[in-house]
Amino acid sequence: MWCAAGAGAGLALALAMAGPGHSPFLFASLGGSAVFLFGLGNAPAAQPRALFRGHLGSALIGIACAQHLGSGAWVYALAQALTLVFMITCRTVHPPAGANAMIMVHAHAGYGALLQPVLIGVICLAGSAFLWSRLWSGAVHYPVSWRAGSRPVDWGSQACGIDEQYGHDVALKGVTAAEVARRSAP
Repeated sequence: MWCAAGAGAGLALALAMAGPGHSPFLFASLGGSAVFLFGLGNAPAAQPRALFRGHLGSALIGIACAQHLGSGAWVYALAQALTLVFMITCRTVHPPAGANAMIMVHAHAGYGALLQPVLIGVICLAGSAFLWSRLWSGAVHYPVSWRAGSRPVDWGSQACGIDEQYGHDVALKGVTAAEVARRSAP
């Protein structure tokens, strides 16, 4: 419950600071980020590098596509594909931020949206996670690493693992994705 209260407080701050006039869709992507920061704060995709670069890069790609190519269905698809290439190449995979490209195309957003609401919203959320994680004794402090990148899944690999930067060994050696899904099924 502590993490849920923190996520709510962080999102309330982001909404208040960014202003209610901005696209509610963007706040949906920030809601997804709150799940990562407050529920999976030690995950590589939740660390500041992935959070900030993911949101800003995705939004910039969406804005550029909308400004220069319009808003046809193919522009949405192109913006999303370019965002994924950007995130994988730069090791900034943050899944909720991936939605920003399509949100910016849909909103026909201008470059000013990078500052408000995107950057302001992300700063509020990250700052809230930083402070909130230090209020509860024994909680893992956010961030675990300021500069750690998030690696995408290696679709050719037969192993699922946790980023070695955090000192963990591979979690499931020799287990295919299908086997993980089968074991996880209710």
